[in-house]
Amino acid sequence: MSKRYTITAALPYTNGPIHIGHLAGVYVPADIYSRYLRSQGHDVAFICGSDEHGVAISLKAKKEGKTPQEIIDHYDGIIRTSFEAFGISFDNYSRTSRAIHHKTAQEIFEVLHEKGVFEEKTSAQLYDPEAKQFLADRFVTGTCPICQNSEAYGDQCESCGSSLNATELINPQSTLSGAQPEFRETKHWYLPLDRYTEFITKWILEDHKKDWKPNVYGQVKSWVDSGLQPRAVTRDLDWGIPVPLQNAKGKVLYVWFDAPIGYISSTKEWAEKTGKDWKPYWCDPETQLIHFIGKDNIVFHCIIFPVMLHASGHYILPENVPANEFLNLEGQKISTSKNWAVWLHEYLEVFPQQQDVLRYVLTANAPETKDNDFTWEEFQARNNNELVAIFGNFVNRVIVLTHKYFEGIVPNPNSLHPEDHDALAALQTIPSQYCESLEKFRFREASHHLIQLARVGNKYLADAEPWKLIKTDPDRVATILYVALQLTTGLSILSAHILPFTSEKLQKMLKLTSNVDLWALLTSGKALLTPQHQIESASLLFEKIEDAQMDFQREKLKNTEKEGHSIAASIAPEKPQVDPNLFNELQLKVGQIVAAERVPKTKKLMKISLEVGQEIHTVVSGIAQDFEPESLIGKKVTWLSNLAPRTLKGIESKGMILLGEDVEGKLVFVSPDDSDATPGLEIH
Repeated sequence: MSKRYTITAALPYTNGPIHIGHLAGVYVPADIYSRYLRSQGHDVAFICGSDEHGVAISLKAKKEGKTPQEIIDHYDGIIRTSFEAFGISFDNYSRTSRAIHHKTAQEIFEVLHEKGVFEEKTSAQLYDPEAKQFLADRFVTGTCPICQNSEAYGDQCESCGSSLNATELINPQSTLSGAQPEFRETKHWYLPLDRYTEFITKWILEDHKKDWKPNVYGQVKSWVDSGLQPRAVTRDLDWGIPVPLQNAKGKVLYVWFDAPIGYISSTKEWAEKTGKDWKPYWCDPETQLIHFIGKDNIVFHCIIFPVMLHASGHYILPENVPANEFLNLEGQKISTSKNWAVWLHEYLEVFPQQQDVLRYVLTANAPETKDNDFTWEEFQARNNNELVAIFGNFVNRVIVLTHKYFEGIVPNPNSLHPEDHDALAALQTIPSQYCESLEKFRFREASHHLIQLARVGNKYLADAEPWKLIKTDPDRVATILYVALQLTTGLSILSAHILPFTSEKLQKMLKLTSNVDLWALLTSGKALLTPQHQIESASLLFEKIEDAQMDFQREKLKNTEKEGHSIAASIAPEKPQVDPNLFNELQLKVGQIVAAERVPKTKKLMKISLEVGQEIHTVVSGIAQDFEPESLIGKKVTWLSNLAPRTLKGIESKGMILLGEDVEGKLVFVSPDDSDATPGLEIH
């Protein structure tokens, strides 16, 4: 029985292009799932669009001397082209800057406001007296109170990963003018998540305990256990959707509030284009809503957006949110600012017509349960050893031999041997396993089933050796190639979701008719290619990738990262001038590390014992991912000694050790190298 599905993929933010991490984490699995559902005859609306509001857009626009509209238009074009090139089969790809989205977001805000859902609060927020505006979190930088990273943002420290409020930063500074912000009162509207704790607990923690991914379930449980708090839905900004209230001049909807509504507005836009009714896709309880996202969006799609939908009283809730973890690159976290990434539009310049190779590798190595690593070595190995040597080799030999021995006509089979029956049985068992994997969102597992069918075919042909039998037993060869052609056709059907370009190319070679339900044929047990059917000549599906190509990619990655650091260093803005006497208020001393150990249950914190003169002081620093504890013993460092103590993970930390970043983004100590610089020496 046909079902209705609304499939959403996280709206990409239009302040940069798309890289392989985005593709692996969200868009390829969402596309595979949508293609699969369509092949089963289901009614699917696969929805996405550009996320075009928020502080990051404003920041980039100010930095580049452009308008926000110029920024979003530029990157929307790049992103849209990349998706099309990689075959991401959205039914609609919209933009949150469009009128239909503004209207939809404002209507949902009004519904919740009229129902009395929001709480109005006046609070003291940071204000830039020079820029004459309130500062959103990303417009404020300062020192992280957790790890002392001096470049933390007002919403998050990218060094230790802690979520922050801008008001918690030490020595906060406006990124707009460099001025020190001051506190001023402003009013905002809040979504009281704490009122919906019981709803979230029942809906997810009880009803979806067994069918949601452990990483998603665990993160939701952690938020609930920590106590849900009200969250502002409005901001003082000049770029965004105006709050539709008379007493809200100069305020816009917070981007996290308006962005998920983009799924609904994009569905409305699609419905208008196609003459459909959008409401069943969002309001009919029979519809299954699935969100594909990365793990950094779990809280928005599993707590905040569902609370908005539930509180409105009109919408269905997601049936599943199969969020993925992160994809790293060559052992390092992908970083757009450091240019440590593989950009999709650049990939196609180097590997034209090889979209399916990347789709396959990212699926076979998808970060479904933990962070995974993309390496060019694995990319080459999977292409050469699996796609070329197994899939492509089997298909090419079958079609070439069919033309060589039977002029490209599917031969009539004769009596089947046990090995023939075994090979044909794989056409039933493997697709069944493949379907089960996709329906459980196990895309890596599904890719293994796909290549397994190719392995079956390759082994079958290698064992049968028709090229040796053609002179002595042509009837047996006819049967072998008939069976092999059935497997080849099965591959063309089964690969349509993961390898859509390859599937299309192979189906053209096999001259499969477009008016046949191929998936129904595959699962029917009937012949996929009937005798006397004429097929086209063979052409290579995949090409071998040479070592030199991979060496070039690795070198390019390192060089562009260095260039990115050099450029960033050369254009880094100078901080505002300060009174020279301020330096005299800081006390810098030489210290020597005598002991170091990682802080349990943290990724980045290191507990350091520092000898300064005749005293030992404890400093907690966010450097555990950059240094091994034993490598620090005996190292002389510069210690900022007169900061007020802070308690981190139950450890009182006094002062701060000074470090910088080299051109490769690695932390380096600002170390005294003079042997006369003994511990305790004061630096002036």
